Amino acid sequence: MGFSIPRRWLQTISIAVIACVFSLVAVACAGGGNSPSVTAQDDAAVVSSLDRIIEAGTIKIAVPQDFAPFGSVDASGNLEGYDIDVANLIAEDLGVELELVPVTSDNRIPFLQTNKVDLVISSMGANPERAKSIFFSIPYAPFFSGIYGSSEISGVGEFDDLGGYKVGVTQGTLEDLELTDAVGDDVQIERFADNSLTASSLISGQVDMIATGNVVASELSKNNPDKTIEGKFIIKESPAHIGLRRGEVDLLQWVNTFVYHKRLGGQLDDFSQKWLGEPLPALPAF
Repeated sequence: MGFSIPRRWLQTISIAVIACVFSLVAVACAGGGNSPSVTAQDDAAVVSSLDRIIEAGTIKIAVPQDFAPFGSVDASGNLEGYDIDVANLIAEDLGVELELVPVTSDNRIPFLQTNKVDLVISSMGANPERAKSIFFSIPYAPFFSGIYGSSEISGVGEFDDLGGYKVGVTQGTLEDLELTDAVGDDVQIERFADNSLTASSLISGQVDMIATGNVVASELSKNNPDKTIEGKFIIKESPAHIGLRRGEVDLLQWVNTFVYHKRLGGQLDDFSQKWLGEPLPALPAF
C-alpha cells in the first residue's frame, strides 16, 4: 500500500516554502548578503573614474617634456609633440578641458598612483613589472629602443660587444632595465635623470654610447650631423601605451575605444607622419 501525504500537510509545506523564498528575496534586496553588497561597492568604484572626469570638466594628463618628438618645449615655452597631440584629442573627445602635467621617466607612474594625473601619455612601454602597478591601453604609437653611438665605433652588434665601453641611459626607463639585465660588470652604465642629459652625455663624450629610443636618436642625429651617430643594434620593440590607475576599468575601456577609433580614422597616422616622419605601422594586438 502506498504512502500519501495529507492535503493539510501539503498546504503547510507550500506556505513555508513560499515564506522562505520571500525572506531570501527581502534579505538580498536589503543588502543582507555579502556578495551583492561587495559587488555593488566594486561596481560603484569601477565606474567612478570616467564619470568623475566628465563631471569635473577637466582631465589631467602626464606628458613628456624632454622626449622629442613625443613631447618637448617649443621656442615659446609651450609643450608640443605626438603625445601632446594625442592628449588634446582625448580631451576634445571627452568634451573636457585639458591640463598637461610634464613628467620624467621616474615620476610618471608615481604621479598616476598618487592621483596627480588621470592618464599618462608619455611614450611608455608595457611590461609585466609595470603592469603590477598600473593598467595599460592598447598601443597608440610605434617605438623601439637600441644602442647608438658614433660610426667610428665598430664591431658592436649585440650586448656582448659592449664590454669595456661606457654606456649612458635614462634612469627608470625600459632601456635601463634591459641594459642592466643584459650586461656584466665589464660595462660601465651611467644613469641620467632625463633623456636630454642622456643625449648630451653622448655628444659631450661623457659616454661612448647610449641606450635610448629610436626617436631620441633620430632627433639627436639631426641636430648634430657632425657626430655621425648610428644605431648599433635594437634592444627591444616597445610600442607606446597609455597608462591608467589599476581598477579603472571603465576609463580603460574608453581609452581603448578611443585609440581603436583614431587608428581606423587616420588621426594617429597623421600624428605619425607629422612627428615621426613616417606612416603609422601596424601596431601589435594587446
